[in-house]
Amino acid sequence: MRFLFSAILIALLSAVAEYFLPWWSMAVVCFIVALFINERKVFAFWSGFCGVAVCWLAVALWHDIPNEHILSSRMAILFHLPGSWLFMAASVLIGAVVGGLAALSGAMVRPKR
Repeated sequence: MRFLFSAILIALLSAVAEYFLPWWSMAVVCFIVALFINERKVFAFWSGFCGVAVCWLAVALWHDIPNEHILSSRMAILFHLPGSWLFMAASVLIGAVVGGLAALSGAMVRPKR
């Protein structure tokens, strides 16, 4: 239950933080949430990974669908990718790994009880 709670909390707080702050603010959110929610290190990593992946995918689709995938298609061409979906998947994967590692760092810094 803590895993689901922390993943949802990370997704919501990351969306709010990234609206006002730079993209890497989600790493700070993941670190702080994992620091205060007591869960095992493996679950901390996966909650950060899933939370950021859901957040970044939702925001990317929110902006990409109304403009008919124009920007993502052009970025895919720039990076020599076969389609815009692969560009979206790569960007979501990069953000998710950063979020997972930040949450893992937060879980490892937490003092032992």
